[in-house]
Amino acid sequence: MNGESERQLAPVATIGGVSAGALARRVAGLWRHGLALGSGAVLACAFAPQGWWPLAFISPAVLMLLWERASARQAAWLGFWFGFGLFAAGTYWLYSSLHLMAPFWLALGLALALIGLMALYHALTGYAVVRFFPSGPVRWLLAAPAIWLLLEWLRGWLFSGFPWLSLGYTQTGTALAHLAPLGGVYGVGLVVLLGAGALVALVRGTRPVRIAAAAILLVPWVAATALGRVAWTHPAGPPVSVAIVQANISERTKLLGNHTQRILMRYQRMTESAFGARLIVWPESALPDLVNNLFPYVEHLDLAARRHGSALVMGVLRESDTGRYYNSILALGKRVSWYSKRHLVPFAEYFPVPRFVRRWLKEMNLPYSSFTPGPAHQQPLPVAGLELGPSVCYEVAYGSYMLRMLPKATALVNVTDDAWFGNTPARYQQFQMARMRTQEEGRYMIVSTDNGVSGVIGPQGQVIAQAPVEVPYVLRSSVTPMKGMTPFARVGNGLAVILAALVLAGAFALRRAGIRRTMSPR
Repeated sequence: MNGESERQLAPVATIGGVSAGALARRVAGLWRHGLALGSGAVLACAFAPQGWWPLAFISPAVLMLLWERASARQAAWLGFWFGFGLFAAGTYWLYSSLHLMAPFWLALGLALALIGLMALYHALTGYAVVRFFPSGPVRWLLAAPAIWLLLEWLRGWLFSGFPWLSLGYTQTGTALAHLAPLGGVYGVGLVVLLGAGALVALVRGTRPVRIAAAAILLVPWVAATALGRVAWTHPAGPPVSVAIVQANISERTKLLGNHTQRILMRYQRMTESAFGARLIVWPESALPDLVNNLFPYVEHLDLAARRHGSALVMGVLRESDTGRYYNSILALGKRVSWYSKRHLVPFAEYFPVPRFVRRWLKEMNLPYSSFTPGPAHQQPLPVAGLELGPSVCYEVAYGSYMLRMLPKATALVNVTDDAWFGNTPARYQQFQMARMRTQEEGRYMIVSTDNGVSGVIGPQGQVIAQAPVEVPYVLRSSVTPMKGMTPFARVGNGLAVILAALVLAGAFALRRAGIRRTMSPR
């Protein structure tokens, strides 16, 4: 019997009917998927409150390394589990907020559905990178960062958008944040992703590629440090004293509906203690009822505040003459002005479902009615010598939305009710996004929340004053009105998106040139 026949007759080792080789491949696949899931979950620690910003470079680099020797289909799965880990660890608070209004099974189902939907963007990133670009410097240094950034930008607006955990936010406390006045959060994110690709090139590249990768890692830090000395905006008047009323009312207390007088008295006492500050700011939906039903209370406080040289800005829910409901900001003082929230929260402030689903929600005693979004073009709020560019709650995550108030707005204000999220990272993540907005627009921002994080942020993202969380607190500080326009304020996200598109176009050109070289006769 010859050697070939012996090999054919040799027994194949099996375990449970599966060959040892197939079993080893399955174990390796599970290990790779587990590593992708863990890398995504660890990346959540790069954001607030932990703020371990180097992970923003390391975790994406790990995923890019996992894409090596993977098929496009395998890369998509690796990307999916990475994204699932990131959003499960970074936005688990979605369940906490949904469970306040919905039963366990519905809240958990909606939270997992959103996490899975967000993970699909990373799955598409992995598929596109591996499908169109072979392993090598073009993939690591150009294609993967550009595709990742473009899909992250797409995630920020498609189907109403969910821009939470965009990579650029991880750098609000580093020198790279000085790039925000140029390219915004996505510009900073592109630099981070280029750095992640450079880490892969340092591990797998040749000596010339490693030199280029080292330059990609280091040059942005030098440039950003130099840009930190540039004053993009300038003061337009003297500082204005501010008091933020953080009443620390739990969401369940509001929803019970039998604590109205207690809530009103707490706000009144805390506001009276802040009289003398030129501007007093309340959080989102501070009043426990529609403002239409509490006009005498509001008028009394307004008159008392004006006697002490103060003006009130408060988050309220209101009903219009046509019976529509708005989540609004009311500014009082020399004249009354309004801002109504434009970007509503799906399944919390509006329900994008068919009518029969609304009927079912009503029958199940679940929330089913919707707020109405405010007009697309609204004016800053003129109050206390400032022109306030307002935003409500998670509108602060949409940098390009807030630019419509410029250049007229001299300061920014965000009112929010973070009690919905409980004691989770959501409040710190949102405050981190507010810091990025100030850097993009070169303005001070007042952040007023029900239970923290409340504070005042300077035009370079510096935290000027911050209240302790989970306690009733009146935070006193001041803001300076600012004029001028940063480059980002003029062009929005366009610069970062165009740069990423150019990087991707360059990657395709280099890939095509490489294909031509391999096909040309020698």
